[in-house]
Amino acid sequence: MKMAAILPALKGGKSPLNTHLVHTGQHYDAAMKDAFFYQLDIPTPDIDLEVGSGTHAVQTAEIMRRFEPVIDKESPSAVLVVGDVNSTIACALVAVKKGVPVIHVEAGLRSLDRTMPEEINRILVDQLSDFLFTTERVALDNLTREGISADKVHFVGNVMIDTLLRLLPKATEAKSILAKLAPEASLSVEAGSYGLLTMHRPSNVDDAVVLKSLLEELASLSKEIPLIFPVHPRTKAQIKRFGFDKLLAESNILALPPIGYLEMLGLMKDAKLVITDSGGIQEETTALGIPCVTIRENTERPITITSGTNTLVGTDRIKIRNATIEVLESGGKAGRIPELWDGNAGLRIAEVLQNSFVNVRTK
Repeated sequence: MKMAAILPALKGGKSPLNTHLVHTGQHYDAAMKDAFFYQLDIPTPDIDLEVGSGTHAVQTAEIMRRFEPVIDKESPSAVLVVGDVNSTIACALVAVKKGVPVIHVEAGLRSLDRTMPEEINRILVDQLSDFLFTTERVALDNLTREGISADKVHFVGNVMIDTLLRLLPKATEAKSILAKLAPEASLSVEAGSYGLLTMHRPSNVDDAVVLKSLLEELASLSKEIPLIFPVHPRTKAQIKRFGFDKLLAESNILALPPIGYLEMLGLMKDAKLVITDSGGIQEETTALGIPCVTIRENTERPITITSGTNTLVGTDRIKIRNATIEVLESGGKAGRIPELWDGNAGLRIAEVLQNSFVNVRTK
């Protein structure tokens, strides 16, 4: 979703840059990869490393091993990485060890929870980066506190929202999604008649006690409002592993297979509320003005709470229920659109980089 906004901006304007897109294959489901590239209008990657799954150490090491020859062959003027996944830190490490400048989009976000692998990735990538593009002003405070020069930091807004605003008119209608994926379901999908649920974080789905407690509370809440649940492959595997299938089957939770971006956007925009542990969805619901209940103990996106529609509840069943019922009874937090979440973040990034790399123009 981030590259979908950045690539065309870099290639456009008065000073287009020559770019090569490398897909590491960290997210390796073939059908989902193809669907996202197609729906987001991202060109076929110039290079696909096809790394696949593995432990954090194995996956990071394999990305580094396969990305180093790419750097040697292409001799890039810079390497741009996005977000906080293993691909981000792996490619940044290879680049900086080769003396290649690193550009980090979505820099400076902090949950202050170092038990999260993503937090370690964020901190290290920001330390390695020469250009740090931030989504919210508080990110600069985080970075300067860690000794990073403010001269490297550029507040540009949120490229995730660029993509959301561009594709919102193309979002798949909920009725069409259910007709295709759950034709037997009698669930009403009129705007405001259902909740959307996503859950995939290891802290929520890898612990049987935590996962059971969450599923029991969500099943109970589904009596108040039906929930549509596109089930992440990791979550599906853990539900099956722990024998919790019955909890879903006996609830008013409609489980769907993984869905594409346009389908998720369609379900999100008409939902009464969203219950999630996803970082990106916290941002997207804020942009859409949809109340969000986040089942995490912390968030690296505090602006979705202070300015947006997000309420952080952790995994406490009482807090989850209270926050959900509040939305059903009062409509939840109205929120406002954060500064520079206006659909032009990619253009701002391109302007900085096009002015900085004047000798790498495209032909």
